Amino acid sequence: MTDPASLPQGIHVLGASGSGTSTFGRAWAERFGYLHLDTDDFYWLPTEPRFLEKRTVPERLRLLTEAIDAAERWILTGSLVSWGEPLVERFDLVVFVYTPFDLRMDRLIAREEERYGVEALQPGGAHYDAHMAFIEWAASYDTAGLETRSRRAHEAWMARLPCPVIRVSGTDTTARQIEQVAGSVRELDVG
Repeated sequence: MTDPASLPQGIHVLGASGSGTSTFGRAWAERFGYLHLDTDDFYWLPTEPRFLEKRTVPERLRLLTEAIDAAERWILTGSLVSWGEPLVERFDLVVFVYTPFDLRMDRLIAREEERYGVEALQPGGAHYDAHMAFIEWAASYDTAGLETRSRRAHEAWMARLPCPVIRVSGTDTTARQIEQVAGSVRELDVG
């Protein structure tokens, strides 16, 4: 059994959209008493429907810094590679979740259907254009360059981090991922 007191204070979890980073973060937070934060809540303004308007980078950083400062222990999920450099020094550990293309895309399509309804995502539907643009963007993760959220950009960013990076597979159960990270934390002595 992992003693929560031996765990790091600040953890960042990243991966492709649909890789399971938020699921991991929520489960970790529940199990070990962390505050779960997600980059989407800071990146996007609270509109309905969601994900329409971005906050400015200074506003994102201010809000996220305030949330981190208010938490005793926190786990941040999502990607901030293109805008969160000032927060890197706050990370005690980074977890990278890699999930194969087909599984990620199946998850994303199911999530979009649940969020907006199947009809809204069909040609002529209210969210069809935005859905298609999102799916095309998400599908490019493994092949895109450094100019966008991509595996290449994540790998380059992780190579520069001053903290340890633990890699887990998105094909494993969340429980298995948590056990792997908790075990690796004990071995690395990053708590």
